[in-house]
Amino acid sequence: MKRFLLCVGLCLMFSVNAQEPKQEQSVQGVDHVGLAVTDLQASERFFTQYAGFHVLSRDEKYPSVALSNNSVVITLWRVTDPNRAVAFDRKHNVGLHHLALRVSSEATLNALHDTFLQDKQVKIEFAPEFAGNGPNKHMMVYEPSGNRIEFIYRAAAR
Repeated sequence: MKRFLLCVGLCLMFSVNAQEPKQEQSVQGVDHVGLAVTDLQASERFFTQYAGFHVLSRDEKYPSVALSNNSVVITLWRVTDPNRAVAFDRKHNVGLHHLALRVSSEATLNALHDTFLQDKQVKIEFAPEFAGNGPNKHMMVYEPSGNRIEFIYRAAAR
């Protein structure tokens, strides 16, 4: 008799839980990405000149600038003392490994690479190459403040 009552109790518990209304998904997307930078002007120029972002707002009190390309919002925050800033090390720092920005074509990716070759403030980690076994291609650069930025062209639909 005790076994039967236990079964009824468990069955009722599962039945009640199954009928609870589904909760709305709490995270609905990425609102913005905040990056700490040492050179606010140079980093802003990188995103506006090369990645098509425009300025949304500035805060001179806490030196920062919010940028958007109408799809992604990036906030650049200048570190308190740029001379004492610790350079990013993707193999040892916890945090953002890199920011990946999608480009529309392989030609755009190659043109960006050619442009970066002329900009002494942009360090190229690797030139456009296949991502894995392809067909997608990507390259990795460090913007003027040292944040690691990937530009990727996805040849295949996701």
